[in-house]
Amino acid sequence: MATVVIVGAQWGDEGKGKVVDLYTANADMVVRYAGGPNAGHTLVVGGEKTIVRLVPSGILHEQTSCVLGQGMVIDPTVLLAEIEMLDKRGVTARKRLWVSDRAHVILPYHIIVDSLRESGLNAIGTTKRGVGPCYEDKIARRGVTIGTLMDAQKTQKAVEQALSAWAPVVAALGGSLPTVAEVTDKLGAIREELAPMVCDAAKRVHEAIVAKKNILMEGAQGTLLDIDHGTYPFVTSSTATAGGACTGAGIGPTQIDAVVGLVKAYTTRVGGGPFPTELNDATGERLRQRGGEFGSVTGRPRRTGWLDLPALRYATRINGLNGFAFTKLDVLSGEDTLQVCTSYKVNGKVTDDLPLDGIAEPVYETFAGWKEDLSSCSSMESLPGAARDYVRMVEKALGIPAWLVGTGQERAATIVTHDPMVR
Repeated sequence: MATVVIVGAQWGDEGKGKVVDLYTANADMVVRYAGGPNAGHTLVVGGEKTIVRLVPSGILHEQTSCVLGQGMVIDPTVLLAEIEMLDKRGVTARKRLWVSDRAHVILPYHIIVDSLRESGLNAIGTTKRGVGPCYEDKIARRGVTIGTLMDAQKTQKAVEQALSAWAPVVAALGGSLPTVAEVTDKLGAIREELAPMVCDAAKRVHEAIVAKKNILMEGAQGTLLDIDHGTYPFVTSSTATAGGACTGAGIGPTQIDAVVGLVKAYTTRVGGGPFPTELNDATGERLRQRGGEFGSVTGRPRRTGWLDLPALRYATRINGLNGFAFTKLDVLSGEDTLQVCTSYKVNGKVTDDLPLDGIAEPVYETFAGWKEDLSSCSSMESLPGAARDYVRMVEKALGIPAWLVGTGQERAATIVTHDPMVR
């Protein structure tokens, strides 16, 4: 039995979908423990691309059950649309998908608030999916949980309370809210369709652990977007670090056997906020085009930059990483040289520490590039020397091994040196 947490070690978009999909080959259960429909995970199998926002990436494996944990915020309309999409592709999602009765529900007024805020001067670059306002309602103790949603009277009372609280905010932003009836009248059919999947998810996960099942915990976004440990205030609204697996799935830290960090071979960021290694030049555009760095949820272009080792060392420490999955190494093929940020300058002083606000001047070292296509490489030894040296350099800098190296978009284009699901 193994319980393994997969967590983004940068600003998200590190390729969690592919890695979770790969590791799920040996998993009995995949649990998504944080975030909402703002996190799109892309899977490419047999040339067919599948994008999921809420359903765990392990859903393509028919032997695996999938759980949406209580740390999530769930837009039921998006969830049901995903299930329908999977059904049309022959993926039997309904019989293997479980939804926590403690997860919170994104409702139309959350999306309205999010969109209005992002249209103003203080926009931070959210996906406008209502995630932040939903988490606000959760913390303010006026949220609608999935369990509440199952009861029409309780739902109406909770929606009334939330709309009353949001009314002055929306008015100040120049918008308008739907009525209670407009919100609740559309929930009857949703309630009926979701009901068979709703459960005490933490208990279900616990029972799987007791039964010595292999469990994969799937995070969302990345460490530097974590509400507590990220580059605040340019962060997400959930706990995107490994610690979120405990609260978001309802397990104790002693039940986690390994934590795997997702590390892209370069760095990207979506939305506002500091980005020390950002490239606003032709090199940055090449990385964007080669890597397909456009949001799977929004389609907007991602900001691109060189690899940032101080930020990765920070993520290694915060998450207690045991190993890392090095994704999109193939995107760097064709570069004559590669720049890697090995330290920062902050107020004229060199430091290895990520500053609180994330604002720093990168100090670079230059490494040799390579021209070869990596898609046919099946082992570390088969990689071009410069590519192999690049991986080894990161291993040395972080003090942990690369358990997986991505050499292309397809599931098969991967070098696996260690599978933490196999003990």
